[in-house]
Parts: sequence; C-alpha cells; structure tokens
Amino acid sequence: MTSPTTVPADTAYDAAPHEAAGGGRAARSDTASPEPAATAPGILARCRDLVRPSLAAAIERLHPWLGEMAAFSLGWCEVGGGPADGSYEGKGLRQALAVLCAEAAEAPGESAVAGAVAVELVHTFSLLHDDIMDGDGTRRQRETVWKAYGTGPAVLAGDALFALAVQTLAEAPGPHTAAAVCRLSETLSGLVRGQAEDLLFAARPWTGPEAVRMDEYRAMAELKTGTLLGCAAALGGLLGGAPAPTVTALDQAGRHLGVAFQAVDDLLGIWGDPAVTGKPVHSDLRQRKKTYPVLAALAGDGPRTSELAALLDSPLPLDEAGAMRAAALVETCGGRTATLDEARRRLDAARACLRSVPLDPCAAHEMEVLIAFLLHRRV
Repeated sequence: MTSPTTVPADTAYDAAPHEAAGGGRAARSDTASPEPAATAPGILARCRDLVRPSLAAAIERLHPWLGEMAAFSLGWCEVGGGPADGSYEGKGLRQALAVLCAEAAEAPGESAVAGAVAVELVHTFSLLHDDIMDGDGTRRQRETVWKAYGTGPAVLAGDALFALAVQTLAEAPGPHTAAAVCRLSETLSGLVRGQAEDLLFAARPWTGPEAVRMDEYRAMAELKTGTLLGCAAALGGLLGGAPAPTVTALDQAGRHLGVAFQAVDDLLGIWGDPAVTGKPVHSDLRQRKKTYPVLAALAGDGPRTSELAALLDSPLPLDEAGAMRAAALVETCGGRTATLDEARRRLDAARACLRSVPLDPCAAHEMEVLIAFLLHRRV
C-alpha cells in the first residue's frame, strides 16, 4: 500500500504553473524580500509548498489507517492509499494567512509553519465532522470521508487530527509556543460553539419571532468560520514576533474574512457551478439550510417572501423545479444582493484592520490580493 502521506509526483505543485499565474518564487528567507505574487493562486501555491512537508510529516505520525483518511480528505490519495486520481486539494487559505502574517511581521514565513500546520489540521478535522453532521456525501468533487470509509472511522480520524493539531503546535520551538497553544485552544472552543449554533438553527422556524435573525447568523458565522481564520492570522503574527496590537489586528481581520468567506460559501451553496463546487446545484436549498441569502430574503415582506417561506416550510422534498423556484425567489427578494453586500462590508473591515497597524508592504499587498480573491472565488 502506498504511504497515505506520500504526494505523488504528478500531483505535486511544480514551478511552471506558479510562474504562469504570476507567483513563481521560492519561500521567503531572512534576507530576501521578493516581489509579491501577481495572483491569488500563486500566493496560495507558494504558501502550500512551504507548509506541505511539515503537514505531511505531521500526518505520518498518525496510525496508518487514520493517516490514510486524513490524506484522502486533504486530496493527496485515493481510498487504499494510492495516488490521487485528480486534483482534490483545497485552497489552503488558512495556512496561507499564517505564513503571510508572519511575513507581515517581518519574520520569515518558516516561523509560522507550525501554526499553519495546526490550523490546517483543525480545518480538516472540522470538515470531517461537519460532513457527517450535515449528511454531505461529496466534497471537492468526490466522496467525503464518512461516505468512503464509514461514519465511525471518519469521526475517529477527525478526533486524531484535533489532537495532532494541538500536539504539533505545542512542540513548536520558540518563546511564543505557550501563547500560541492558548490561542488555538480558545479557537477550538469558539469553533465548536459556532457549530452548535448552526445545528440548533436547523430546528428553528423560517418565519416568526423564533426565526433566526441576521445578527444571530453573523455571530454564528464568525464563530464557526471566522475564529479559525482569525487564529491563523494571529498565530502567524504571534509566531513571527509581532507586538500584541498587531496580533489583535490580524485576528480581527481574519474574523471579518471568515464571515465574508461564509457569505460567499452560502452563495455557492445555491448558485455555484456543480462542475466546480463538486456539489449538486441548489444543494443548500434542497437541504433547507438556513444560510445568509435565504435568511436575508425572508427578512423582507411581500408575496414573494411568503411564497418562499411556504416552499421552505413544505414537508415535501424540494424537487428540481421547486429548488429552482426557491433560488429565483431568494434572488428576487434581495437575498443574493444582501449577501454580496455583507461580504464586501466584511472584506472592507478586514482591510481596515490590516491598515491600522504597521505591516511589511510586500506581505500586506499579498493579503490584499487574497481579500479580493475571496469575493470572486468559485469554489
């Protein structure tokens, strides 16, 4: 059996695609300050390449079966441990934030690698468990771990990644390790609280005094998605030796990015291209998920809002025609526009946080490039 953490040669990130995207350069060193990558894909690829060896080494420490499931989730292998038959790897936004924020503190990106590995492991753990709780059978155009290996094994693999994340960060060298572990622990608590709120939303009505309010949804999104992005940014700054006000600003920027990311994710869950997202069209509507566009549409008034509420309240499953009608109603009632507006507001707030403290200009520019990318991503 192929080692689950071995990255096959045909799926490794080589220099040529990065250069074509404007991002072909080596990771930063203590003495070099290269020109910023021209595109978000180039920035993300550079940071993934820097973190990948340490992430693979961490996965190798797991029980082989659990390591295989982790590698499968990361897109590195197929069931059984063989080379991945395609490209299923995620964007690596969280690990990139950690690296860039260390560089923003004028430290080498390598100083944040342990933090980047930890947040990537936590993110992967959360996906394994979220897919089980949401009943999602596909992610990144193939089966989720629980579908491929079973529910029990997927839960166990998630638990192993959770523990490995804390262990990896606790073993990081340097004077800021204890503070970093404390921050990660707080983040894990916030993430779990956010997931609890998200699950509880499912049992609440679509309309009336008990309906989920927009401020409640924003608070949930900041916990569920924003805390980990904030942690990634803060860990980069912290491990890079940034002063406390800078670490706080980076954390706040990451939290705003998280809400924006969730808002765009909610749009993709309704209108995303299945060939790109790997999920059926209108998947969130079919599952009747309480997402930002739907809640924003229901916050209005009028016959179209009432029709949408009636569709969502129906005990019958939404067929293709029903899902298409619901999506059209969400858009007509302003849900799509409101969601994009919220994403833009949050991205502007993230920019304001970054501009409130002194940062390395090259790294700050690259973070601005990523911020713009988040609004227009397709997956």
